[in-house]
Amino acid sequence: LNLPQFVQLLETFVGEDISLPTVKRLIAFIKEEYKQTEEEKMQQLEKVHHMSRLAQRKLLLEALFEKWDNNASGFLDLEEVDAVLSTFKEGMEKEALRKAKQHLCSRYPQLSRVGKLSPKAFQTFLELVASEFTGDGDEAIDNLVEFLTASVERSHTEHLQSLTRRKWLHDIQQAAETSGASMEAVHTAVFKALSQDAEAHGDNKKISAYIALLEENQLSPERGQFLLRYVACTADDAPYVLNKVLYRDMKGVSFAAAEEGKPIHVPRVQLHGNIHFWNSDRPVEERKGSLLVLPLHDACWRAFGILGVDTLRDQCEKTIFLTHEIRFYQGVSHAFSKAYHHICTLKNVLQMTVTALDWLYPRAPSIHTVVTYLVEPGRDKTCDYALRKMITTDNTGQKEIHSSPVLLLRKENLLRDYLFKCVDSSEVIRMSVCGEHHIAVPLRDLSGQAFGIFDISIGRHQRLHPREHKDLQKMLKIAQAACSEILKMSSEEIEPTNVLEAEYTANVRHAGILFHQFMLQDLRECV
Repeated sequence: LNLPQFVQLLETFVGEDISLPTVKRLIAFIKEEYKQTEEEKMQQLEKVHHMSRLAQRKLLLEALFEKWDNNASGFLDLEEVDAVLSTFKEGMEKEALRKAKQHLCSRYPQLSRVGKLSPKAFQTFLELVASEFTGDGDEAIDNLVEFLTASVERSHTEHLQSLTRRKWLHDIQQAAETSGASMEAVHTAVFKALSQDAEAHGDNKKISAYIALLEENQLSPERGQFLLRYVACTADDAPYVLNKVLYRDMKGVSFAAAEEGKPIHVPRVQLHGNIHFWNSDRPVEERKGSLLVLPLHDACWRAFGILGVDTLRDQCEKTIFLTHEIRFYQGVSHAFSKAYHHICTLKNVLQMTVTALDWLYPRAPSIHTVVTYLVEPGRDKTCDYALRKMITTDNTGQKEIHSSPVLLLRKENLLRDYLFKCVDSSEVIRMSVCGEHHIAVPLRDLSGQAFGIFDISIGRHQRLHPREHKDLQKMLKIAQAACSEILKMSSEEIEPTNVLEAEYTANVRHAGILFHQFMLQDLRECV
């Protein structure tokens, strides 16, 4: 038990109307009766030291990754890391390195195809290498980190540039985590990062940028199986680019970038001959500049769209993108991909929640309302998280989807403190507020932490009818199972398994169907 869970356990044990002297007697009793053996104390200390070492190692390896990834691309080249490691101890550990690389590629099958190490894969690689050495594993990791740190040198200017770029990438992720499952703020953060970098580190270039996502071509199938739909762009380009569709039989290098999985840089578009110009009003003699098209990849390195950047608005001669710019733009595309899939996951969870509540309301009419919240990171240092109201459902099944931001902060909502206790402890909290009885139920992520909450109001009833309570418990159990499945799929920890044929359309999981799938599995287990 952590501290909030321990406090909540005792509060549940003593109840709401307990007197202060009774609470003091209970505390004195626990202090007197609780005994810890020497063996238990040593086990606890060992566990604390182990967790501390893991946390320190994680920070150490993250700092090493960032030093190597100076342009904030989000990845390291496997062969480059391998080449440097092969000189460790004057090449005497090449066999250990070969075995570690073999294990790494079996754990991350896409590595043999793309050759890129994410921060997590980089940490795994070094841990595998250290495990092949004889002797103490922690010492081996420390030696590897020291060796790799000494193998790269960065100037103060490069260090500051890297810090600035990482701040912009962090803003993209923060936009995803604090947007209430909306992509608009993410698009704004992406274009801001690109424009600021072009100004600060790209010789003050004037750029246009746009995002296009792959879709199954149902409009004109004869023009190719897939199309690219431009879903966002910089403001000045909206009249020409936004919501436009690029087909495979049209000019352009976007499909090639998506299929090859590599950026395509066209230094001078006027000399290329295969570029599609969306702005037909621009005179031919002004169609000059550079174009960069970067593929957008999911966690398994499957392309799902492109990020394009060009300098056609810049009439200067020197508008070619340099290597450090291209690598940073790769970092932006990676940050967008993470943000995009984070929001897709939230939307799937919310869709599953709507289906779960639709199933519940005719079976539990005594439930007055259910309000669904998502937990978001705090926007300043005064609070570590906030609650965003997403869906309100009444006992008739009427739902209100809150599109405008409705944020609850702990310091401003003392009467709703039970919701924050639910998040802190990741446990069910029962509370009476102004005569209304509430049950706050956490929706947990894969680590067991609450990332969503059901605030269930049963009005002035102290408890539900047994049948309604049983159906509520079933709904919550199935919703949590479906939520965990959605989160696992987004982290690519498991392969999907079909129960219903209608479950997939173009590889997109229908989260609403997922709830009924788990209900079906539950029924099968009960038969």
